[in-house]
Amino acid sequence: MVGIVLVAHSAGLAEEAAALARGIAGARVPVAAAGGADDGGLGTSYDRIEAAVRAVDQGDGVVLIPDLGSSVLTARLLEEPGRVVLADAPFVEGAVAAAVTAGSGAPIGQVLDAAAEARTFRKL
Repeated sequence: MVGIVLVAHSAGLAEEAAALARGIAGARVPVAAAGGADDGGLGTSYDRIEAAVRAVDQGDGVVLIPDLGSSVLTARLLEEPGRVVLADAPFVEGAVAAAVTAGSGAPIGQVLDAAAEARTFRKL
């Protein structure tokens, strides 16, 4: 199953978004939070992202979903084409769409597409 890592500047934001995605997609879907700086404050951490990738990697690839700015730049450092890929997706909607799609057993390309398509979800 494809793993999902949510990369945010805030540990709390990443944890809650991961909990939401798991709650909707099912607890068996490998979703990890990588939020906050190493000192516990706001920021991003290469080491936290790397550890989260290892935690969710089941051999089918990992999709990274960053929130903004430096989380995108830091997540890009871990990209490995076809294995660890960065999604250009809205953070919460993309996380849920990716987790639901991963839970269906879809390959990494479909999980990535589902996250990106979440950008078009209308609320009105």
